[in-house]
Amino acid sequence: MKNLSFLRLSVWFYLAIFFAYLLGPLVIMSVTAFNSPGFPQATPWECLTFEWFSALFQDERILNGIKNSILVGAGTVVLSVAMGLAGALMLTQIWPKLRATYYTVIIAPILIPGVVIGISTLVFWDRINRMVGLGADSFLSNGLFLTIIGQSTFIASYCMLVLVARLQRYDIALTEAALDLGATHAQAFRKVLLPFMKPAIASAAVLAFLASFENYNTTTFTFGEYPTLTIELAQKVRYGITPAISALAFIIVVLTVFAALFNEATIRRRELVAAARKDATVEELESGRLRLPGFLSSNWAALGLVGVACFTIVIVGTATVYSPAQCIAEVKEQKRLETELRIQELRQRRADEAARRAAEEAENGASDAGGATTSEPAPSGGNNSGFGGVFDPNALGGGDAATSDGEDESSAPAPATGGSSAFGGAFDPNALSGSNTSDDN
Repeated sequence: MKNLSFLRLSVWFYLAIFFAYLLGPLVIMSVTAFNSPGFPQATPWECLTFEWFSALFQDERILNGIKNSILVGAGTVVLSVAMGLAGALMLTQIWPKLRATYYTVIIAPILIPGVVIGISTLVFWDRINRMVGLGADSFLSNGLFLTIIGQSTFIASYCMLVLVARLQRYDIALTEAALDLGATHAQAFRKVLLPFMKPAIASAAVLAFLASFENYNTTTFTFGEYPTLTIELAQKVRYGITPAISALAFIIVVLTVFAALFNEATIRRRELVAAARKDATVEELESGRLRLPGFLSSNWAALGLVGVACFTIVIVGTATVYSPAQCIAEVKEQKRLETELRIQELRQRRADEAARRAAEEAENGASDAGGATTSEPAPSGGNNSGFGGVFDPNALGGGDAATSDGEDESSAPAPATGGSSAFGGAFDPNALSGSNTSDDN
């Protein structure tokens, strides 16, 4: 029992970490859409504002990118689902020995990098355009055409995988029975196979649209004059982002959650209705007195859908009546006061540092002056250093600069060991000891 409880706690702990890792960035980015600073940040929180949604809807480039993304997505859905359905039908009917090879060829575009697909699409259709002799403004060079073709190259493979999974559950005897009853192949396909494939076709269409909407690598080389939303967002990020992008992310997250809950609520209601019809009596079915469950009864997805709808209505209603001007003004005034306080602290710190340096310089000057008055005066003519008289101004004249006891320079006898050169006694062996030697005759 203890091991089972520990296992359950471990599973719940793992799920909590997993969903926090998966959904945490989306939640934080959604929060930044309602914070007033000009750069997306969740903390520190300043003021609740809805101005970034207004800035988003006034951004012409973002709106143009959304329009182009929708056009490219619609074209990609039509082309990818058609090619995916054809590939799925061929895969189920081809000779079994060739099935593995055919499957590898169809799946190969998924494994090719999007950059390679984008460049190859651009080069290939440009060569076709030149061979046909069309101009640079032809539809083969149009950004929408190239982007749809480039994205459909690999998105069709995703659609084929979804359709194959559904087609493997199809009983081919249904088509054969329709043909035996006189239906043509087109009628059997339209009235027997397509109704069975509708759920898979819808799923493949949604998958193709989402893959096209978020594609960037392939679209970078093919968009031409029709930049999609991802291209516009990438260009905006290079020059600095604003919380308007967070507002767009919040809208996309809300729409995705709303669509997912609506689909789940619809599926859940169908299951409840089917269960109610199964448990009903023949009399209730014939009389029409069968009581079907409501949309909200035993349907958690429907309750979540209603909650999301109410949350959206509250957000929109609050945005129409709430004004953050006073809060933003107070925050600006507080920032101004904090800036002035920091400037004053910096100035005071610099003044204290300058005063400390001046005091140290004055103290050092006083100590130097005291040391100069107490020291003995240096002799005016003698040089007791180890270099002798090499630096004496009169050394270049060859004479001794110092005289003693008032005797004339001409009458003073030259020292026996002292050099008469311009270097004085620099090379005297006894010069390093600081003493001058002379011979007494």
